[in-house]
Amino acid sequence: MNTHLTPRFRTNVPLRAAADFAVTLLFPRRCPICDEPVKPWNALVCSECAPKPAYVEPPICLKCGKHIANSCREYCADCASHPHLFDSGRALFSYRSVSASIARFKYHGRREYAAYYASCMEDRLGSYVRSCRAEALVPVPLHKSRLKKRGYNQAQALAEELSARTGIPMRADLIERTRKTAPMKDLSAAERQNNLKRAFKIRRNDVKLSIIIIVDDIYTTGSTIDAMSREFKKAGVERIYFISLAIGKGI
Repeated sequence: MNTHLTPRFRTNVPLRAAADFAVTLLFPRRCPICDEPVKPWNALVCSECAPKPAYVEPPICLKCGKHIANSCREYCADCASHPHLFDSGRALFSYRSVSASIARFKYHGRREYAAYYASCMEDRLGSYVRSCRAEALVPVPLHKSRLKKRGYNQAQALAEELSARTGIPMRADLIERTRKTAPMKDLSAAERQNNLKRAFKIRRNDVKLSIIIIVDDIYTTGSTIDAMSREFKKAGVERIYFISLAIGKGI
């Protein structure tokens, strides 16, 4: 599985490839793992860094996709005790193995990492994504103040790259974050739920979609996905899935 190779674009192949080539010559791509200029220069990740991230391996929770130690169990402890509003989800990496990479992606302007992440997602999670038969990829939105500070939404950058590879439309116009919430990493599970009350609002009167996949960078308790799912279900969306870059371990 060559996740470090230049990705296979399914739409606008010549134009996108030419643009990427020109940008890479002027501004060498940085490796998402070591953050040095990538070697070889036209790859998405350094060849020596490619094996370092730890992928989520079976057995996994059938609901959220966390790795669980007991292969006899179908669900992690969290999903077994706390019903979720989404149908199911999958994650790519074990969080600890890529936490520094994702921090740079979110907070230090490494938007270019999205191409590598999406390429790995297509390779590892492509069959799951196709099985969902989704009509749209929906990135978790940022509040406008946080978007202004960062300059881009990392979930949207990832969804755009994944859309180019899968052909599933990316829709960032369906839902917005109307309340600036506290950073989720500092909160307990109960605090996360309270933090997200009335945080999202559907932007369109008629969503006209039956199946969507929400795209995010990190899955912890599912509070964000549930909060968005609640609004989408009110708008008539029937089935809601998610994919995330990283996830913790289940028990």
